[in-house]
Amino acid sequence: MAIHPTAIVDPRAHVDSAADIGPYCVIGPDVSIGAGTVLKANIYIEGPTSIGVDNIFYPYSSIGVAPQDLKYRGEPAETRIGNRNKIREFITIQRGTLGGRLITSIGDDKLLMA
Repeated sequence: MAIHPTAIVDPRAHVDSAADIGPYCVIGPDVSIGAGTVLKANIYIEGPTSIGVDNIFYPYSSIGVAPQDLKYRGEPAETRIGNRNKIREFITIQRGTLGGRLITSIGDDKLLMA
């Protein structure tokens, strides 16, 4: 596992030994990152979030943060991202809301662009 010295990884996060964490990334507790996943730089991830294998995150993405929904009241919600996705620059993927059964789920082999 390559973790850049400027990255901050919470000890309660699970980062696979074959993942690559770039400069200035912040990974919070209750985050799981699978093998072969690459965080290029300046990625912010809160949990609970699970990320599968062989994904690539480009700079300035924000993943797993609380939803921008005024109905959200802090319910336990999560983010799930599958395998082999490309998450391009400045993408925000927020946790789920009650209306979405408290889960935001991204499948496999997707390309998300700003």
